[in-house]
Order: sequence, then structure tokens, then C-alpha cells
Amino acid sequence: MGEESTNAGKGETLEQTLELGSGLVRTQYGNIYILTIIGQIEGHQVLPETVKTTKYEHLMPLLAQLEESESVDGLLLLLNTVGGDIEAGLAIAELISGMQTPTVSLVLGGGHSIGVPLAVAAQCCMIAPTAGMTIHPVRMSGTVVGAPATFQYFNRIQSQIVDFVAANSHISKKRFTEYMMATGELATDVGTVLYGKQAVDCGLIQRLGSLSEALDCLHEMIRKKAGNS
Repeated sequence: MGEESTNAGKGETLEQTLELGSGLVRTQYGNIYILTIIGQIEGHQVLPETVKTTKYEHLMPLLAQLEESESVDGLLLLLNTVGGDIEAGLAIAELISGMQTPTVSLVLGGGHSIGVPLAVAAQCCMIAPTAGMTIHPVRMSGTVVGAPATFQYFNRIQSQIVDFVAANSHISKKRFTEYMMATGELATDVGTVLYGKQAVDCGLIQRLGSLSEALDCLHEMIRKKAGNS
């Protein structure tokens, strides 16, 4: 009976993982919630069905629930995102950075654009050696009003991103802005692409790693928190 119950629990976890890209894993080190942030961060506008998206209205209440849950000891964030809506991305990043639950992020493939604040929001952030991170100025698609107020608005949003990244990593505002405004790196845009070791060397990401290293880091953080409580 106990074995059947365990198998049923594993089946439910697997089904949730396949359906939502997330799920709770119970280990000897504690209960770890694995959350994926993939594709494009969807904001107030619904993107086409052909685009893989991460919806902020799903993640925001979920993160709040995880922080309050007594059955979750740690959160592992797996990122492979091209970026997306700035306000939605920053809102998610702010929630992650404000969590007391141990959090580890792992950039796989890419953590581009607004994916950069999402990656550094965790208490420990890691990147795979082959993963890339694109840093570029704030852009907006569609029709915009060509007025000084619009330019000022863009600058204010950009400053918020720079401030957040600098506050949650070891890169300076000046260095991050230089990467953001660099020319000659991207063929059709202004900005910089940093890969694995480059992102670590400049202080943007804390360390190189893979899944096993990310889990080891999270296990250690869970152990330390349990020892202090």
C-alpha cells in the first residue's frame, strides 16, 4: 500500500512537470521546487500560440505560495529565455529577490534581455559554460510617440534594470551600462553577448555550473538555513 502511494505521488509529480514545467521533488536534503522560465516573458499582451511563453500571472502567485509553503525548502530556477515584457520580468525578479526560501538559478541555453535580472535575482546564480546572456538597451515594438517624454521614460526604465542588476550581482552600474551600450558586438543592435565564463568573470553571475552543482548549492543553503532556525 505504501509503495503504491509512493508510486502514485511520483506519477503526479511527473505529470505536473510535463504539463507545467515545474514540480516539487522530495529528497533527503529537503523538498525542492523546480521552476522553469522559458521562451518569452508574457506581459499584459497575449502572445501568439506558436510562441513559447512564461506568463507572469502564473508565476507571481506561485512564487508567493512557495514562499509561504511549509512543504518547500528550496527553489531551483531553470532559465532559457529570450526576454520579453520588461515590467512583467522585473515584477517576477523582484519577487524572487525578496524570498527568504533558498533560491538558486541556473542559466541554460540563454538568459537574454530581461532574463538577466531574472537570473541574478536568486540568492545563488549559476550559468552553464555554453549559455549566453544578451545585454542591450530597452526597446519597444509598435508605435511610440516621438517626444522627449518618451525618451525620458525609456531612460527611467533602463535605470531601474541597471539598478536591480547591480544590487543583485557583483557587477557595477558603470560596467553593466557599458555592456548595454556597446557597439560592434551585435550585427543589428547595440549591446553585448556574454557567455558562461565571461558572465562570471565580470561579476554578473556568481559561478559556472551544471545541474548537479546547482542542486549541491541549494542543498547546502537548505542545510544552513535549517541549522540557523
